[in-house]
Amino acid sequence: MIIDAHTHVWPDAIARSALAGNPVPGLEARGDGTVGGLTASMAGTGVDLSCCLGIANQARHVDKVNAFVAGLAAESRFPFGTVHVDLPAEENLASLRRHGVTAVKIHPLFQGFALDDRRLYEILDGFGSDIAVITHVGEGGDARTNALSSPRMIADIARTFPGLRLVACHFGGYKIFDQAEELLCGADVVLETSWPPSLRRLRPERVRAFVKKHGAERIVFGSDWPMTDPGEEIAAIEALGLTGAETERVLGGTMARVLRL
Repeated sequence: MIIDAHTHVWPDAIARSALAGNPVPGLEARGDGTVGGLTASMAGTGVDLSCCLGIANQARHVDKVNAFVAGLAAESRFPFGTVHVDLPAEENLASLRRHGVTAVKIHPLFQGFALDDRRLYEILDGFGSDIAVITHVGEGGDARTNALSSPRMIADIARTFPGLRLVACHFGGYKIFDQAEELLCGADVVLETSWPPSLRRLRPERVRAFVKKHGAERIVFGSDWPMTDPGEEIAAIEALGLTGAETERVLGGTMARVLRL
């Protein structure tokens, strides 16, 4: 089974404006951000299950986003909801419970709060091991927003909440691979592989060495659709020169364990 840990979808009526409203410098979308577009992409690339990540840039949208992603739940889609530090921890938890959402996406670049915000820590403490978390880490914005997440913050969260099912996107540091390698490679943190516009931007021998050292049992495949083509990203992983068992863990086995499938 191939599980894509990192896809973004929006309601059809706002997908275009949502993509335009969350720009990442130097990147152009490869897909349209709709559920139909994701379904077509999966059919063409062999992805069996996509984690559909919802993000509320403002606290007032949290419950609406959670309601939307909950409605996406299907054999081929796993919903990831949202939280926001401008809401009390209990309100965030109540929204997730109300909609039956058991995983969330955190995106400091777009939500405007840091991974070391004490209010976020209160929310994570409430998650325990019941709610899985996937978060952006690294660059992708201006200097101020880039400073809102870092490999060191991920290491601190992992130490503070050892029971948290935590996945750090972009190998734990988008565009700051050196820092991620130094602080997270070998640590007890699950890391995700997306690197828009393509994983092929990183030297395959370096990625292979990273996966070997960190352990394929703590690496998950993510495409960051619609910003990349999942088929091309799967091919990049298959070309790394990992063993067959390692490739199977990265492409699906590890994420199945994280999601308790």
